Amino acid sequence: MGKIIAVSNQKGGVGKTTTSVNLAAALVHYQKRVLLVDMDPQASATASLGINRSVLYSGVFDVLMGNKTIEESIIKHKNSKIHVLPTSIELAHLEVKIDHEDREHIFYQKLKPIKDKYDYIIVDCPPSLGLLTLSALYAADSVLIPVQCQFLAIDGLTQLLNTIRIVQKQQKVNNRSLEIEGVLLTMLDKRTKAGWEIVHELKGYFGSGVFETIITSNVAAQVAPTYGMSVLSYQPKSPAAKLYKSLAKEVLAKNERRK
Repeated sequence: MGKIIAVSNQKGGVGKTTTSVNLAAALVHYQKRVLLVDMDPQASATASLGINRSVLYSGVFDVLMGNKTIEESIIKHKNSKIHVLPTSIELAHLEVKIDHEDREHIFYQKLKPIKDKYDYIIVDCPPSLGLLTLSALYAADSVLIPVQCQFLAIDGLTQLLNTIRIVQKQQKVNNRSLEIEGVLLTMLDKRTKAGWEIVHELKGYFGSGVFETIITSNVAAQVAPTYGMSVLSYQPKSPAAKLYKSLAKEVLAKNERRK
């Protein structure tokens, strides 16, 4: 059975999209069947893989509105074996288009028919705790939280953790559970003492819930989207590519232990 991992943090600029795209690519590298879902109306994950948002035939919005099926909306990325459910700015209008009381569960209902076709479904969430993020959390089996190694990194996480607890309580009614896949430390500048102090602070706060892999500041991962590629396709031997493969190994090992 496939596992749905939501990549979420309501704080912007923490590396959610970079994490989503490159974790998906790294899992594919290890021969896993992966679907990447872009739940952010800014469509950064879609653009990062070179998919033209202006000419999309269908996307997340059409699927959630019932205009298209999820099967006909999924795109196979040209430079990898990642399957992508893309999005566009139209998704920003979803909240006013859907008003019935069970709307947070629509995304899960749409994913259910194709969940077992994939080993992992990675969902790139928007930097907010609105309907789209809630829908992703209700659908997910776990949530991966990227946190940048910068001052006030923990600030704001309390709200996300409270939201996760609310979703966990709701899911128990339906015999489902939402776990925290792990906290991923990102954007570490290894040259600064302050960066390492934040690492120690976050590890002290989250303990074993923090991934051993730390994503350092790197140019390759920043440049790769301009070529419509993951960093594993753009520079497969770069330090950044090695870090995301290390992260994927941790995710795989963690989930193998749970079976």
